[in-house]
Amino acid sequence: MQAAPNQTPVTVITGYLGSGKTTLLNRILTEAHGKRYAVIVNEFGEVGIDNDLIVNAEEEIFEMNNGCICCTVRGDLIRILGGLMRRKGRMDGIIVETTGLADPAPVAQTFFVDEDVRRQTKLDAIVTVVDAKHLLGEIDRAPEAQEQLGFADIVLLNKTDLVAADDLTSVEARIRRINPYAGIHRTERCGLDLAQVLGRDAFNLDRVLEVVPDFLIETHDHEHDDEIDSLSLTADRPLDPKRFVPWIQKITQDFGTDILRMKRHHCDEGRRSALRGPGRAYACRRRFTASVEIG
Repeated sequence: MQAAPNQTPVTVITGYLGSGKTTLLNRILTEAHGKRYAVIVNEFGEVGIDNDLIVNAEEEIFEMNNGCICCTVRGDLIRILGGLMRRKGRMDGIIVETTGLADPAPVAQTFFVDEDVRRQTKLDAIVTVVDAKHLLGEIDRAPEAQEQLGFADIVLLNKTDLVAADDLTSVEARIRRINPYAGIHRTERCGLDLAQVLGRDAFNLDRVLEVVPDFLIETHDHEHDDEIDSLSLTADRPLDPKRFVPWIQKITQDFGTDILRMKRHHCDEGRRSALRGPGRAYACRRRFTASVEIG
């Protein structure tokens, strides 16, 4: 059932750490579709870096840091959604990008159990981005990755250029064992027609209730492993690369298998660059360095 005229469609982008969620979000914000979106970004660490890695766009971006959207900051999601709905200017949709450690079930539940949110928004689809190269190694040790696939309406099997054709078939088969209903799109750098992920009216509450009968009962038993934490480092000036690079190389060599995600944002002399993703430079207003490690 499509959103009523007074309801704003919401797309939830989820996926395990490093799958390419922000890459997809950047594609949505830079395509010439002529639509206006509000963007809500959730990060596990206390220092927000993803907001700085999102390309310059006219859309407003709201951050929820230092907690998982399905746990400690879920109230922030409801508050931000409420504020957006009180605005006079109409938007075409809302995009929520979760942390890579989020269980999408409580996020989806928010759009049904909170009366104001349910009346004014419509959950359009849960889009799960998958790292084709690393999924098979992550899926059995990361329950979050299984939950994200289980609730997916649409799956982007991303980074297919890094995987052989036979291996891709195995990855798709593993996804189908978890979720036989979701549409799967093979992508490189999340490149696809955005009509395949936006405005799909794909979330099916009846199907969810068949699998999770207590979905509409407001409980949350999702807990993160106590051994998973984040470390955030910031400095009000750029770090000396001759000292920083050897240090970060030693960290990755000594603790590489224990580090789930690493992101670094560096700004100097009006330009900035990111440790993760393709090398790019951006305009920035001050000199600083921020680094976040999750593991």
